[in-house]
Amino acid sequence: MCGIIGYIGERPACEVIVRGLKRLEYRGYDSAGIATENGGKLFIRKGAGRIDELTEELGFLDLPGKRGVGHTRWATHGVPSDVNAHPHTDCTGRIALVHNGIIENFAELREELLRRGHVFRSDTDTEVIVHLIEEELKSSENFEDAMRKALLRLKGSFALGIIYTEEPDRLYFVRNESPLVLGIGDGENFAASDVPAFLEYTNKVIFLDDREYAVVTKDSYVVKNLDTGETTEKPLHEIEWTLEMAEKAGFPHFMLKEIYEQPRAIRDAIHGNADVIRTAAEEIAKYEKIFIVAMGTSYHAGLVGKYLLQRLAKRVPVVEDASEFRYEFDDLVDENTLVIAITQSGETADTLAAMKLAKRKGAKVLGIVNVVGSMATRIADLTLYTHAGPEIGVAATKTYTTQLTVLTMLAVELARVLGTADEGYLDGLEEGLKGIPELVEAALKHDESLRELAESLVDRRDFFYIGRGISVPTALEGALKLKEISYIHAEGLSAGELKHGPLALIEKDVPVVAVAPGGRTFDKMVSNIEEALARGAFVVGLGDREDLKRISSVFVEMPPVDELLSPLLYIVPLQLLAYHLAVLRGNDPDKPRNLAKSVTVE
Repeated sequence: MCGIIGYIGERPACEVIVRGLKRLEYRGYDSAGIATENGGKLFIRKGAGRIDELTEELGFLDLPGKRGVGHTRWATHGVPSDVNAHPHTDCTGRIALVHNGIIENFAELREELLRRGHVFRSDTDTEVIVHLIEEELKSSENFEDAMRKALLRLKGSFALGIIYTEEPDRLYFVRNESPLVLGIGDGENFAASDVPAFLEYTNKVIFLDDREYAVVTKDSYVVKNLDTGETTEKPLHEIEWTLEMAEKAGFPHFMLKEIYEQPRAIRDAIHGNADVIRTAAEEIAKYEKIFIVAMGTSYHAGLVGKYLLQRLAKRVPVVEDASEFRYEFDDLVDENTLVIAITQSGETADTLAAMKLAKRKGAKVLGIVNVVGSMATRIADLTLYTHAGPEIGVAATKTYTTQLTVLTMLAVELARVLGTADEGYLDGLEEGLKGIPELVEAALKHDESLRELAESLVDRRDFFYIGRGISVPTALEGALKLKEISYIHAEGLSAGELKHGPLALIEKDVPVVAVAPGGRTFDKMVSNIEEALARGAFVVGLGDREDLKRISSVFVEMPPVDELLSPLLYIVPLQLLAYHLAVLRGNDPDKPRNLAKSVTVE
């Protein structure tokens, strides 16, 4: 949510910032703006709308100067509008600031500042920050001191990029519970909410931790502790992603590109964890009280992990929305607890809060994360990376299947350590997992037929996705993909639940997508499908059995695979179906309305 980009160097700042903002569009936004400094004067242009339109209408690329900050806003306090767009300035016009996060005590600070004569121009919580710094400047020795004093009064989350006109050689960047990373170049430096914003210029990065700020010039940077003002030594990381990996490579949308990247991503997840999975399994083998916390698509991956751990390692984890975990389970977490936190970005606010709670209670925390160096990796005791590479589309695709890959490897290895499953069967599963990329490639060959199916279903208002056992999370994830990008109402549920209420909604030609791999629940699944057919449903059957083909209105034939590996494979046609329905309905699948890639505020 929201995106920040900052630059100081020898290039025209506006060009770097516009390119960075474009690469941050996937985070979700409703408005955008840029502030640059030249000759001791601020130049600010901002408005509601898309970046391409604003660049043309407002002349973003005409802004002078070689340092500046830019912002994409996803509205929290204050409606999407020109006046609420960032950057915001103080009364004197000397300070410009962009912000990602939420200031929880903004109302009381605003009232105080109004009494002191400050004039507010927006409805945002952000504007209190810049006026608070202005107020502190009246009694502080320098800008940095005033900034620190002001920020210490804030309650909430904030990532900030700040320009002060009277210090023409530097920018300030601050992090507290919202992501911010520095990009270190040669005679130029950057900061952004995410690495792709500046990856075309440098792959050398410094990850800021909570309650840290950076003073950045074109040739140097210093990171300090916000509470003490003391300098903090930070390691320099080199990002392995290339710019090409973050581009569309000829595909019409990032989402489709990332669906097609899944065979490679799954291979990378397997190879990337081959040497560390045993250590992870041995570390967590002693824990019987296990919680899996995540949000959205990662939560569905956690549900698959639950089935895998139950079936293979004989552990029975509780899977909970991270947003609810700390309110419902805080008194059950102790030093005998394992918390597995799954987050693509490593910056999901609710998941980070759950991880911090677990750490305070003495629990062991295992992170399953895609973004190297993200906050989740610094909180966790142990991290398994998914190695999916950059995922730009808001709707998760390859990050989901790589999460499933890591969870499968972990469950297999934990079962080996605990001796809870037949060794021969585990060997077979491991070999089967290595063959999944080829099976995904086979599933991708349904692309054209799924587009044709989407054409026949594009006007339907309701979809139902059903599965049983380990296929229930696949049904949930398939329904989520459809909701996210096509804006069609969809429900995912256990097929056994149909007759307990949802069957009342099944009528003639209502699409029912049945996820039905061969396995222990297949016969029951066929009975549930027959129930839907008896009410006139249009059944899209995914499976490898003739019995399913016989009763399906449309049959999507899948390669035979062990039931425990089927979630990795069966989600692919559902991703493609959602993608094609979104495109046919005129939606941009990469930037669905009201949604953000990384939910960094609670």
